[in-house]
Amino acid sequence: MTDLICILVFCLAFISPKHTLADIYKYIDGKGVVHYTNAPTSSDFVLYIREAPVKITSRPLSRDYDAIIQKAQEKYGIEFSLIKAVIQAESGFNSQAVSKKGAKGLMQIMPENYKALAVSDPFDPSQNIMGGTRYLKQLLKRYENKLPLALAAYNAGPEAVDKYRQIPPYRETRNYVQKVMTLYSKYKNI
Repeated sequence: MTDLICILVFCLAFISPKHTLADIYKYIDGKGVVHYTNAPTSSDFVLYIREAPVKITSRPLSRDYDAIIQKAQEKYGIEFSLIKAVIQAESGFNSQAVSKKGAKGLMQIMPENYKALAVSDPFDPSQNIMGGTRYLKQLLKRYENKLPLALAAYNAGPEAVDKYRQIPPYRETRNYVQKVMTLYSKYKNI
């Protein structure tokens, strides 16, 4: 019996997904409106972004901010799994992260946004998560809950998304949208 259990555990270790994909499809309707989805409902949608799988690793820090993320979810109505996906993609759960462009903290907030997002200390996890989630909520509203566009704006700025009226043709931004969508899908299934 123990041999059977060992074989079963061994098989499950290799069958369970360590990687996940969330391809993004695009469709332009008759009125010129661009639609994005990760679950196409018709053959009119064409594959828009396909990236290599993102490896999801369990980290001791990945649960440290769950209570703050929960508060942000309750305050702004943004899914817990989406907030967590953005944090992992932006900073890898490093509250002291600073990007080359000057974005700081868990959700990588730019200094010019601190005041509007009520952030006085970008390295304070609570302020950063609340501010970053507030910004994500604003972007979702601006782009009519089209998540790929909101994520692209979070990464490249709303001006870039407005200019192209779709996900900008920047490799970094396309990779970012793909990564967050993949992480979001993974966190939803945990």
